[in-house]
Amino acid sequence: MAEFTMELNEEQREVRDWLHGFAADVIRPAAAEWDEREETPWPVIQEAAKLGIYSLDFYAQQYFDPTGLGIPMAMEELFWGDAGIALSIVGTGLAAVGVLANGTEEQIGTWIPQMYGDANDVKVAAFCSSEPDAGSDVASMRTRAVYDEAKDEWILNGTKTWATNGGIANVHVVVAVVDPELGSKGHASFIVPPKTPGLSQGQKFKKHGIRASHTAEVVLEDVRVPGSCLLGGKEKLDERLARARERAKTGGERVKNAAMATFEASRPAVGAMAVGTARAAYEVALDYAMTRSQFGRPIIDNQGVAFQLADMRTSVDAARLLVWRASWMAINGRPFTGAEGSQSKLFASETAKKVTGQAIQILGGNGYTREYPVERMHRDAAIYTIFEGTSEIQRLVIARTLSGMPIR
Repeated sequence: MAEFTMELNEEQREVRDWLHGFAADVIRPAAAEWDEREETPWPVIQEAAKLGIYSLDFYAQQYFDPTGLGIPMAMEELFWGDAGIALSIVGTGLAAVGVLANGTEEQIGTWIPQMYGDANDVKVAAFCSSEPDAGSDVASMRTRAVYDEAKDEWILNGTKTWATNGGIANVHVVVAVVDPELGSKGHASFIVPPKTPGLSQGQKFKKHGIRASHTAEVVLEDVRVPGSCLLGGKEKLDERLARARERAKTGGERVKNAAMATFEASRPAVGAMAVGTARAAYEVALDYAMTRSQFGRPIIDNQGVAFQLADMRTSVDAARLLVWRASWMAINGRPFTGAEGSQSKLFASETAKKVTGQAIQILGGNGYTREYPVERMHRDAAIYTIFEGTSEIQRLVIARTLSGMPIR
């Protein structure tokens, strides 16, 4: 077990500096253009692939960092560059986590490489969980998966929404209901291979922020996938469903569903994304306050500005510490007895919204224009308190964990 430390080792510092350079030299100069275009920045993703940043090897190296800090460190630097472009680069990772959390070794080895492609033929992947009537309320999911035993195939029908890379992905990971009577415990995850008939893109959303990241509906109409595409395999699923049915009878402990397993693994990473955006806005505001003069002196010479910056920096650092703690606990198998993963995501998300808003205030009228990046950062930050579990859901998870009560 790695000891918890706030000091990055030499290799981690080298990776951090490398990513920071990519974010500064490649992502930031392209940020405004792709935000306006509201399109997937394929040239930037391809450049990331050429450098080895967008690749299975890099992702695996960070994911299995024994300190747990590889992923949050990488996320913070990339999202410091720009949230929309960074999400286009790392969005495939959520689907990859879905496979890592629920799949067999063979499934991991087969499908995750196909999610990324290579530098000459870049691919992306999509994790499809939310539905028009089932966002935070995963128990209301309607997408069904029915097993055709004669053909050893699963038939998927339904509509997914808010899917990053939905419809343009090479590989889709779809969460579906296999036993409606079990509610959220009756869910399973499936791989939908490339060019599978019946899968299509529905509405593409025009968003408030993270505009360079493709978000769309995914429509599934009699989509047939081989039995081997059920993540974890049918034997494991049958065992899990049997336990869930037995516990439903006896009122036993809760069984986690496939989507929640993915979100629990990724929440600290989302927190790190928020830290990156918040840090970027703080740095812009600090630089502006140091160089902008009013009444014959820099505006940071006023307590009203200086104290805001002090609070902004304190909040950013506190958010990072919560993210690092949760990431270290996760990699070392420490249980989240205080819902530490949700704590990190909640605090970092709220920090990003607040800090980017404060940055606009410090820049004044300039902050409200697109001539300065804090306007875009503020729009981007709004998503952190919404996706992969709203702030309200994080508070519910934390409260339930602390109290053991079924708080609603």
